[in-house]
Amino acid sequence: MQFANELPQLTLSGDLSRDLRGARVQYGNMRIPPYAQYNYYLPLTMSYEIDIWGTNRLKTKSIKEQLEIVKQAERATYISLTSDFASDYFNLIKADKLLSIQDELIKIQEEIVQKISDKYETGLCSINELLLEEKILTTLKEERNRHQSARDTLVNVLCVYLATPNNDIKRSDYDDVILISNIPTEYSTSIIEHRPDYLQEEANIRLIGFDVRVAKREFLPKFTILGQIGLNAYHLGSLFNSPSQFLNLGILPSIDLFSGGRKTAFLKFKKYQYEEAMNSYQKTILESIKELNSGLIEYNTAIKNYNETADRLNTQKKIFTLVNDKNQIGASSELEVLYAKEAYLDVQKEEVSNKINSVISIIGLYKASGGVDLNKINENI
Repeated sequence: MQFANELPQLTLSGDLSRDLRGARVQYGNMRIPPYAQYNYYLPLTMSYEIDIWGTNRLKTKSIKEQLEIVKQAERATYISLTSDFASDYFNLIKADKLLSIQDELIKIQEEIVQKISDKYETGLCSINELLLEEKILTTLKEERNRHQSARDTLVNVLCVYLATPNNDIKRSDYDDVILISNIPTEYSTSIIEHRPDYLQEEANIRLIGFDVRVAKREFLPKFTILGQIGLNAYHLGSLFNSPSQFLNLGILPSIDLFSGGRKTAFLKFKKYQYEEAMNSYQKTILESIKELNSGLIEYNTAIKNYNETADRLNTQKKIFTLVNDKNQIGASSELEVLYAKEAYLDVQKEEVSNKINSVISIIGLYKASGGVDLNKINENI
């Protein structure tokens, strides 16, 4: 639309009218009597503003920067939506696994309560020991309800994303989730140049820069080429005769001698906007670096926690295996086996959470870097 303003404008506007004149026109002693006549007018009008100062070209460049801002806004929305969807998807996988482990923990705790109850009935333990185990069972059931609620909420959220009426969300099993390896732990700050908000601020600075230059050129005169060619007759039969044809062409200069200070105020306004855009640009740079650094810290912490939890889970598994082997030879009780298995499952819950948190931290890095391929992130700098 803006580029069209750089081109010549050609219009055809016909007019058919009937004049009813009274005897009011007089030339010396000659007086024109009353008359009525038709007027046929068919002009083809061409106008073109000569862009001597490049004003219209600058306006077109400004509009192009607006288009770039809209494109980056769309890209930012896409990155945000995909990141949020992926995070919710992996949280749903985590909720499935935690719920499965919690069910197993409740089943084990119910066996423990039953065995402690048998011991209490035979006088081998106090009522306090039985009440403590029943309290633990109640706590596990409450925790299961929270996991169930979290999973149902995530299912509903994903149904909204996918616009599906049912709750059948297809998803992978937790054991199929593999952490991406070889992700760099140090990035150059220039990676923020890929972020949509950074590119939007850059485009906004260029846009307002063009607007400032346009505001300055508004003080200069304008030159418009104006021409008409067409037919003008009082009788339809003579409309296409030579005397009915007309042509005029000329250049129309124009300049505002007084506009009440409007142009000066507009120029000041655009300069203030430019200063504001520069401040916003600097703020975006700082916030982008902050988000990227925070994402890196979160990712490194999540990976360390996952590795340490994986080691602890491996140790706890060995302890459980050892207790189970001792039970096979009568060196430990079934209660000790159940307690060891509970401890192993508790650590496994932490391992599941830390692994999924590591995946989500990678998604956060993807978002903070502006949707760059993390495996090739330093290649894109």
